[in-house]
Amino acid sequence: MLASCSGDKTVRIWQQNPSDKLSDPWLCKAILDETHTRTVRSCAWSPSGKLLATASFDATTAIWEQVGDDFECVATLEGHENEVKSVSWNSSGSLLATCSRDKSVWIWEVLPGNEFDCVSVLTGHTQDVKMVQWHPFMDVLFSCGYDNTIKVWADDRDSDDWECLQTLNEANNGHSSTVWALSFNSAGDKMVTCSDDLTLKIWGTDGPMNGDEFAPWRHLCTLSGVHDRTIFSIHWSREGVIASAAADDAIRLFADESDGSVEGPSYKMLLKKEKAHDMDVNAVQWSSKENRLLASASDDGTIKIWELTSLP
Repeated sequence: MLASCSGDKTVRIWQQNPSDKLSDPWLCKAILDETHTRTVRSCAWSPSGKLLATASFDATTAIWEQVGDDFECVATLEGHENEVKSVSWNSSGSLLATCSRDKSVWIWEVLPGNEFDCVSVLTGHTQDVKMVQWHPFMDVLFSCGYDNTIKVWADDRDSDDWECLQTLNEANNGHSSTVWALSFNSAGDKMVTCSDDLTLKIWGTDGPMNGDEFAPWRHLCTLSGVHDRTIFSIHWSREGVIASAAADDAIRLFADESDGSVEGPSYKMLLKKEKAHDMDVNAVQWSSKENRLLASASDDGTIKIWELTSLP
C-alpha cells in the first residue's frame, strides 16, 4: 500500500492490483478528504501499518486508522502555530514527531485509545523546520531545515525532557543552504542529507547510540554536481541504493563503491533519469517491502512507480 498527499488537500491510498499488473497495476483504494483545509505536506505509516499520520499547512496533524476498506480520522493533533511540514514515527510506534514553519519540533507520546500527548516542544531551530526523521532503531530524532542545519535530539533522563545533542552545520562540513531532507541506511550508522546548495552529504557515526552513550555524527563525503537545481528529497533503500529528487525534474541513484583501498566512502552514480517528471520532483521513497520499487511525486500532479531492474 502507498499513501500520497497533495496540495489538493487530500490523501490517497493506493494498492497494487495483483490481478492486473500490466494495464492497471495500482488502484486508488481510498480518498481521505474533508479533514485538512490546506495542503497536506507529509504522510507516514506507523510501523505496524495500522495508523497513518498526515501533516498539513492548516497547522494540524491528523491520525487515520483503517476500518474495513475505509479510513477514519481518529485524532487531530493541534498546537503548532502554522504549517506542519513533516511527520515521523519512531521504530516502536510509541512516539510521533512533527515539525513546522513555526521553527519548533513537537514530540507526541502515543497512548491507548488513539490518544496523543505532547511530551516535549523542541525550539532549537532558528527558522522553518523542513523535516523530522527518527533513527531506524534508536529513540533519537533528527530534524533539518531552513537554518541550514541538522539537529540530533534525545531524551535526557536526568531532566525528563529532550535535548539537542549535536548540530551539524557549515562549520563542521555541513550544508550552506536549506536542508530539505535526510535518510538513513539500513544499519543506522550512515545518513544522507540533501540541500538547496545542490549537494548530497554522507554522514557517519561509530555508534552505538543509546541512553548511556552518544556517538557524534561526522561528515564523510559530499556529492556535488549531481543536480542542477534544489534537491528536495532523498531516500536510502534497504539494499543500499540512494535515490534523490530535485527541481531539475530529475531522479538520480547512487551506491557506495568503496573497496577499502581509500579512506572513507566513495559513492558512484548508478542512474541519471532526466525528465523523470514534467515538473519539480518533490519526493522519492523506496518500498519498505520490495527493495527495488521506488515511488516519486511531482508538481505535475502525478505519482510514478519505478522498478530498478538491475544494479550496474
